[in-house]
Amino acid sequence: MATAAIPFISAKEDLPSPLTSASELLPLFDGTTRLYLAYHCPYAQRPWITRNCKGLQDKIKVVAIDLADSPAWYKEKVYPANKVPALEHNNQVKGESLDLAKYIDSNFAGPSLLPDDSAKKQFAEELLAFSDAFNSAFFSCLRSKGHVSDEAAAAVDKLEAALGKFSDGPFFLGQFSLVDVAYVPFIERFQIFYHGIKNDDIAKGRPNLYKFIEEVNKIDAYTQTKLEPQFLLAQMKEKFGIA
Repeated sequence: MATAAIPFISAKEDLPSPLTSASELLPLFDGTTRLYLAYHCPYAQRPWITRNCKGLQDKIKVVAIDLADSPAWYKEKVYPANKVPALEHNNQVKGESLDLAKYIDSNFAGPSLLPDDSAKKQFAEELLAFSDAFNSAFFSCLRSKGHVSDEAAAAVDKLEAALGKFSDGPFFLGQFSLVDVAYVPFIERFQIFYHGIKNDDIAKGRPNLYKFIEEVNKIDAYTQTKLEPQFLLAQMKEKFGIA
């Protein structure tokens, strides 16, 4: 596998090595649908998991970018925002992780990741709208010294309550959906980071969240995007200057 240096837990796909400043320009807008991502980026995981859930591995090609040494042509010719994820499709490039997850779900074949039930659809929109605030609370707490902040604790308590709303499955809408896709890359990381940096288990005393984590780790579409916890922890410590 070309990505042998990338510490995936259970990748089954032959994924490409990240492109760098030395990489040649791809044949853009040649009819190939490309998902540009960085393997360690939780935002990029969202459309990547969506792609996998819908069985689009042969329809949407993964293109990995080395964010520390990205090709100049990526910003100049592909995505001027110079971020990941981005999706090249139908001679256009789109960005923003939640928008891309919704776009892939709506515009490609495969099982829908949003239910038809109106109450679940409304709750899905509420939870998707809260995801930025959830992430912000946890990242802010990671940057600060001391224990888990009241804001972060309240944010995860809100998820614990949300996971108990529907009884037909262990996920936010009962069955696995785009809401789970939106949250799981961050829940995964916060569990790793808070245990390794603040010696705290965000799932402790929260049985719904504990069950969610247990069950989501049985879904191949997600687990194939996961990296080794110690690799992610080391990256976060370096980013925040934590010894």
